[in-house]
Parts: sequence; C-alpha cells; structure tokens
Amino acid sequence: QVDFVESGGGWAQPGGSLRLSCAASGSINTIHVMGWYRQALGKQRELVATINAIDHTNYADSVKGRFIISREARSTINLQMNNLKPEDTAVYYCNYREEIVGLRTYWGQGTQVTVSS
Repeated sequence: QVDFVESGGGWAQPGGSLRLSCAASGSINTIHVMGWYRQALGKQRELVATINAIDHTNYADSVKGRFIISREARSTINLQMNNLKPEDTAVYYCNYREEIVGLRTYWGQGTQVTVSS
C-alpha cells in the first residue's frame, strides 16, 4: 500500500504560478516513476509530468516550458506550474507506478487547480 499527501492546489490567475507537492509513503520500491496527471471536466485523465528513479523527466507537450517536475526526496515530488492558463484547470492526481518489480500503481486523492480571471 502506498499513501499520498498532496498539497498546493488552489486558484490562480492566468499567468500565475502554483506549486504542487506530493509525498508518497508506505511500501515504496526503488524502481518507480512518480508524476502528476490531471483530469478536466468532461475529459479523460492525462499525463502532465513524470519523473523516474534516476530523475529522468517527461512532460506533456501542453506544459513543456511552463511546468517543472522535481524530486526532493525518494518519494516526494513537486510540480512547479508557471504561466498558468485556463486550460490547466483540472483535478491533479499524484501517481506512483512501479517498473520491473511489483508493477503496482497507486493514485492520490487529487487536488483541484483552477485558473481563471
């Protein structure tokens, strides 16, 4: 079992910034990927950014150059969101996914991000 504490969501104006944080705890395997996904109203969940065990990052095209994912501990990640746009409005979910061993996937409860004037 992997549990999450997600924080940092809220409201921002277009062009503003927010910083999300996700601290995973529990049965953490060494080889895993963590990241943020989001789901807007009426849309499917989509990848925002991921970071793997050796800190290789991957971003959705829509957030490249604006968002930065980073790791501050083995299973704690941050997402710095800059130059926010209304289309960034969504529920953001922290994700933990094991690779090679275990292959378990866990999701956080989600945190709302709203970007509007």
